Amino acid sequence: MTSVYDIIDKIKTYLYDHPSVNHVTFGDIKEVDLAKTTMFPLTHFNISEGTIGSNFISFNLSFLFMDIVDYTKDYDADKDMRDDASNIVDVFNTQLQAANALISNLRRGDLYSDKFQLEGDPTCRMFKDQYENQLAGWRVDMVILIPNNLSVC
Repeated sequence: MTSVYDIIDKIKTYLYDHPSVNHVTFGDIKEVDLAKTTMFPLTHFNISEGTIGSNFISFNLSFLFMDIVDYTKDYDADKDMRDDASNIVDVFNTQLQAANALISNLRRGDLYSDKFQLEGDPTCRMFKDQYENQLAGWRVDMVILIPNNLSVC
């Protein structure tokens, strides 16, 4: 049985193909070198728990879709409707697009066809300056169901 490997590999493969994702990590966020600026935009995810049913295994996953906020660019706060001179709105927008693409693929794309199915509607929460390196983005929590293929014979 390779359920955990399958879910990690399929999600990583899908995310690496998205144009707003440069690097994908899995596990404890504290073990990721967030000071390494070449890995951004970054999507990090973890499995917080799993529930084994007779037909499905349900995984609770948490994702961080994030990028570095650049305060060095010349942004016009009046023109760009921003309170600060940065690309933070761009970061929020592109990272939400990456999250939405994953969610949509789980609903009706290749991941759905591969029997990775979304349960309910994911929760998306915006964050800013929670991690080193002036990062911002979205935390997305979701439940993914996969078939329980374990044979009892």
